[in-house]
Amino acid sequence: MHIPQGRPAKSALFAAAGMHHCGAMTTPHTIAVLGLGRMGDAIATRLAAQDRNVIGWTRSGRTSGAVRTTGGPHDAVAQAGLVLLALFDGPACRQVLEDVRGALRADTIVVNTSTISPTEASELARWLGPSYVHAPVLGSVPAASAGALRILAAAGRDALDRARPVLETLGSVLTVGDAATAAALKLIANSGLAGAVLALRDSLRQGDALGLPRAQVLDVLELGRLGGLVAHKRAFLTGESVTAAAEFTIGALAKDMALLAAASNTPLRSAAGLADIPADPAADIATAATVPAVEDAVLEPLRAYIRGHATGDPAHFRDAFLPTAHVEGIRDGAFVSWPLEEYCALFKGRPAADEPARSRRIDTVDVHGTVATATMTLLHGADTFTDVFLLVRADGRWRIANKAYHRRSRPAPLRRALGPDPEERP
Repeated sequence: MHIPQGRPAKSALFAAAGMHHCGAMTTPHTIAVLGLGRMGDAIATRLAAQDRNVIGWTRSGRTSGAVRTTGGPHDAVAQAGLVLLALFDGPACRQVLEDVRGALRADTIVVNTSTISPTEASELARWLGPSYVHAPVLGSVPAASAGALRILAAAGRDALDRARPVLETLGSVLTVGDAATAAALKLIANSGLAGAVLALRDSLRQGDALGLPRAQVLDVLELGRLGGLVAHKRAFLTGESVTAAAEFTIGALAKDMALLAAASNTPLRSAAGLADIPADPAADIATAATVPAVEDAVLEPLRAYIRGHATGDPAHFRDAFLPTAHVEGIRDGAFVSWPLEEYCALFKGRPAADEPARSRRIDTVDVHGTVATATMTLLHGADTFTDVFLLVRADGRWRIANKAYHRRSRPAPLRRALGPDPEERP
């Protein structure tokens, strides 16, 4: 997010609007909640139920009717001693704040509960100065309704002291160093949630592959580390029709993981894992755990590749790979790149002598439209191979476009015990 340079300081904005700073630093009486989506509405409703004077505004115009609203954000902000943002992302926060800046009173505190990037949070803190409280929340709609949120709050002492009674109406407050830290910690917390959802997805897929009843799988998972998530989301996980509203959507969690991946500049599997899920972004995050497993079509070339190793018949490799494919890796300390036919020539049409003791497994498959990546582990005698594949869907079927491999040998004593590998194949 970019805040335009050259913008006057906040005090200058107030002066231009004919407003003056009032000296009393008291708890705000009127609270404007900007953004009445699922969380914003739950927050506004909670505050109103605790005898706070709440006025709300939403960009969509859709509200539950639990709190009084205004047609525009300016009217809400002009009446408020505290403005609370509950918006989808950083650009929405910037747009709304730029729109209402002229209506802000000189003593107004701005509390931002939105999940945005650390950079965006820092820019807003610099722009709004000591009146800004960055306060992302841990917890969803039920926690907001019960006043049980955990709030990561970063602000100057005066602003936080004024905002604290309002925040404590919503939950418990944990003070952190600065806005960027609060934003980063919120993304890390959501990363743990994303990992749990994807772990649950993998468990359900494996249960389906083994022919296990979904209810039994959920019963067992509820006894383990994923138990809380399973118990809370069971209605979404059973495959039955669900009337309950989503508490946290796939689209929102995918947005958060994309922010975290960009902010950390390090790989984050859940960012791609959530973005590529074929499900409604407005669906509850639990729905991400129930999407069907990878289609068999993308697995078939990998299975043909396994058959080639198991039988030694190169015809299976010609079926699995595109004719233009190469197999690449380090062999005897040197880089090799075999065209498909040169690779096929390594196979003599018969299994390796120790084939009954060998095994192979598909570890990962990630599909991105018409391309996919996959990894496989091959245990061949004293050697373990990790194969990395690039696949392409062309002419209505999936084929392997390229393969790279890494070979690692077991310790020498074990190799001696096993004897020489009768047929080493990358």
